[in-house]
Amino acid sequence: MLFRNRFLLLLALAALLAFLSISLQFFHLIPVTPVKNGMNAKSRKRIMPDPFTEPPVADPIYEARIYCNIPNIMERSAEGHAPHYFKLVSVHVLIRHGDRYPLYAIPKTKRPDIDCTLVASRKPYHPKLEAFISHMARGTEGLLDGALSSLPLYPSHPLCEMGELTQTGVVQHLRNGQLLRDIYLKKHRLLPDDWTAKHLYLETTGKSRTLQSGLALLYSLLPDFDWKKINFRHQWSTIFCSGNCDCPMRNHYLEEEQRRQYSLRVKNSLLEKTYVEMAKIVGIPTRQLRAANPIDSMLCHFCHNVSFPCTRNGCIDLEHFKVIKTHQLEDERERRDKKLYFKYARLASHPILNQTVNRLQRIAGGSREEVFVLYSAHDVTLSPVLSALGISEARFPRFAARLVFELWQDGKNPSEHFVRILYNGVDVTYHTSFCQDHHKHSNKLMCPLENLVRFVKRDMFTVFNSSSYYEACHKREF
Repeated sequence: MLFRNRFLLLLALAALLAFLSISLQFFHLIPVTPVKNGMNAKSRKRIMPDPFTEPPVADPIYEARIYCNIPNIMERSAEGHAPHYFKLVSVHVLIRHGDRYPLYAIPKTKRPDIDCTLVASRKPYHPKLEAFISHMARGTEGLLDGALSSLPLYPSHPLCEMGELTQTGVVQHLRNGQLLRDIYLKKHRLLPDDWTAKHLYLETTGKSRTLQSGLALLYSLLPDFDWKKINFRHQWSTIFCSGNCDCPMRNHYLEEEQRRQYSLRVKNSLLEKTYVEMAKIVGIPTRQLRAANPIDSMLCHFCHNVSFPCTRNGCIDLEHFKVIKTHQLEDERERRDKKLYFKYARLASHPILNQTVNRLQRIAGGSREEVFVLYSAHDVTLSPVLSALGISEARFPRFAARLVFELWQDGKNPSEHFVRILYNGVDVTYHTSFCQDHHKHSNKLMCPLENLVRFVKRDMFTVFNSSSYYEACHKREF
């Protein structure tokens, strides 16, 4: 009996220690792994954990599967986590559109046979898909800014048009919306039950795939929403620079980055050999195949499990795909090291980050308007934002990627506000350059809002030896 009581006591003690360890890790009071400059210095693996085992070295097929983001498994998410006395007061979500048909075709080959109509009984499936189709058919009362009013609200072509959202893309964002609804609305009650148009800010580019992705997420977030409360604003720029797009130095750094990309490509003999082989198969000059950006079409074949195209001269195969995808991964690594893209990213992303910070400051000051914000955008929108924030090890934005800014109010000291940054459900706050070292030198559990404000208003420009966006944009370095 005495032995049994001792055993139960030890078991209870072990459970208590395990609980305390997990709690301390969760609130960043002890590190989960040894960290150097925000990253595990030994492995240098990407910061995004995945639901299946990550290979020890970069693998093109594994990375392609991550990029496809096929919605066949439940995703873990760290959104909405904070000490119990913190109150969530605002959420900003920046998404990439979902899975789409290619923007480019491989010349002289058959286009991928993919159906872009929505069929509720077909995979990939979502329980809200049929209701979403029905609700979109009644969307004439929605307020869609400018050119958006002429766009279709959901994909509907038996053979996809170039760049069109697929059923997979719709389902990806229905899943995103459901996840955010469960966390932000059901758990944290971010929006009141009688929410109105003033509580939302919605913005999208003038492409059907971004509008439809935004609507899919929004429908799952707010099922059967009142169309009269929905006002999507049109953003003409893919980097969401609005009225602050005049930036000569941004264009300069982009041109330098494009030259770097070209130099890396021409030095890759295996890549050149692969392009020559593929060009012979389709019967066109090698330079024409390169210009056709074959990886875009090949990724569509791969993501939808459609055979690569064949001609009478042979077939494009998985080995060709692996070589080109491997080069993409090498290009990403060199891009991080060379820093040209980093400078471009700082200038490209400042307008949208500045708009975000201004809104967060208003809400911290007591405003209850635009507490939920959705930007429906592209990979060329998310990628520079990630780079500018200093999240250097983040994967290139997959289909339906999401970047979330959460604003929290400290219940013990209501005048203090804090931010969390999450990428595809992973808390990356302490990987950002403005909060990377904060938890080492402070007893606060979250990142102060003023850190983000100071970064966007001032520190973003130190790399240019400038003190403002205008000065950095017009200060010549060449």
